[in-house]
Amino acid sequence: MPKHALPVYLDCNATSPLEPAVQKLVQRFLNEEYGNAGSRTHEYGNRAKLAVQQARDQLANALRAERDEVLFTSGATESNNLALLGLAPFGEQTDRRHIITGAVEHKAVLEPVEALQRRGYTVTVLPPTSGGYIDPDDVRRALRPDTLVVSLMHVNNETGVEQPLAEYVAVLGDHHAYLHVDAAQGFGKKNEPLRNDRIDLISISGHKIYAPKGIGALVTRRRGNERPPLSPILFGGGQEWGLRPGTLPVPLIAGLGLAAQLADKHAAARAQTCRDFRACALTALAPLGVEFNGDQDRVLPHTLNIAVPGLDAEAFMLATKHLISISNGSACTSHSYQPSHVLKAMGLRSERIQSSLRLSWSHLTPAVDWSAVVNAVERVR
Repeated sequence: MPKHALPVYLDCNATSPLEPAVQKLVQRFLNEEYGNAGSRTHEYGNRAKLAVQQARDQLANALRAERDEVLFTSGATESNNLALLGLAPFGEQTDRRHIITGAVEHKAVLEPVEALQRRGYTVTVLPPTSGGYIDPDDVRRALRPDTLVVSLMHVNNETGVEQPLAEYVAVLGDHHAYLHVDAAQGFGKKNEPLRNDRIDLISISGHKIYAPKGIGALVTRRRGNERPPLSPILFGGGQEWGLRPGTLPVPLIAGLGLAAQLADKHAAARAQTCRDFRACALTALAPLGVEFNGDQDRVLPHTLNIAVPGLDAEAFMLATKHLISISNGSACTSHSYQPSHVLKAMGLRSERIQSSLRLSWSHLTPAVDWSAVVNAVERVR
């Protein structure tokens, strides 16, 4: 590798590179068509409004939803907060103060749920199987007449394990509880499970699907003619049907819309590229005797969560930092490293957790010199 070259980026679950066509579109709306979608008196505002509507359609089409069911936010964290905290007033009005979630959820779900617990809600946090997914039978046993919302993710950000959404949907059936899915890691990679209209609320993040950071969406599906009974958690301006005020970031929204459309259109080809990349990685890493975290039959093809016996994760990352850029957990908590709550919930021993690493890539990831990676690791083990 030339001395000036950057290492190959293998942390796409933390944030993804920009799709070239998306970058071009975002630049156009930043530099040329920079109107405010709320401006009604000139062509700049009109073109901005049309771009926002097109992006709503692109997201809605990917999920078989309606245009007016797509609400733009700053990302999945805000969407999760709006979905959960926004349901709270309705729960209090109807005396439905029970929440079900999973121990492997992102902190952007667990922390709002903890906030509701402090407000008097009862919370059932379901442990995962050793394979890293929540058992649908556990969801069935946890359901109560006063359950307000079940919040379970689509794909885990650390292990890449897909959760059995279709089975959760079957368990809920005609129960009145709302089903919220944090789809930050799965949307754009495997959309079909998210198209089930029993899923009431879906959180999406742009920077996981090759769109810019700072943009996301909350899909709020109607039941019959009724929207989920959300209350705003921010105030001022009335945008997004009064649920998310603030000037719409048109360049980011346009980029998210195009990224969603491209991801849906090219999902099969991108998945195959990721499977091919994964196969090369597995072949090369085999001599290290790596151990896999999570049920590998359920892992999406762009993620590996592994442990190298006899080697701390920090030592692995230090030895290979000039070759690859990887993670040992969620980017949202890496500034103050603590052992992964996901791997702990899965029952892994502490030594295994300390040795665990996450590698995540995309269809845009260049080839890795895996022999150099393995040699660097062998030198420090």
